[in-house]
Amino acid sequence: MKLETLIEVTRIKQEIKEVEETYRNMMPNRIHSASDAINFTKALIGDEDREIFLVLCLNIKNEITAVHRCHTGSINASIVHPREVFKSAILNNSASIIVAHNHPSGDCQHSPEDISVTKRLEEAGAIIGIELLDSLIVSHKDGISLREKGII
Repeated sequence: MKLETLIEVTRIKQEIKEVEETYRNMMPNRIHSASDAINFTKALIGDEDREIFLVLCLNIKNEITAVHRCHTGSINASIVHPREVFKSAILNNSASIIVAHNHPSGDCQHSPEDISVTKRLEEAGAIIGIELLDSLIVSHKDGISLREKGII
């Protein structure tokens, strides 16, 4: 019997990118409400021409420790998997996350897919101990919180 090679992962490299000063000045010190998170994510992705899915990583004081651009989709869809969403949260030792995506059409009405993805992320977060605080949909002119709508 031949012994297979064993590989141990000793380090995971995370690339850190500085946020432009314009966005840094818009970033709230702490997320106190859905409107804080909506205003910030609207500034980051509200006017994008394709769907962008963001993960805001938060510490126990609801301070943003990292912003991860998880996925860039097409003009009307973005594929999101819990493993990709929670990867940045785990690497940043996050206590909780807020996810956000934009609707390039300008209409922030949630779809059945938006609800399904949000519920799936909520369940995954409960299993690994990282709470999903909110799921936001933003556009260049508006934004909604699925938590405030009573969906999560």
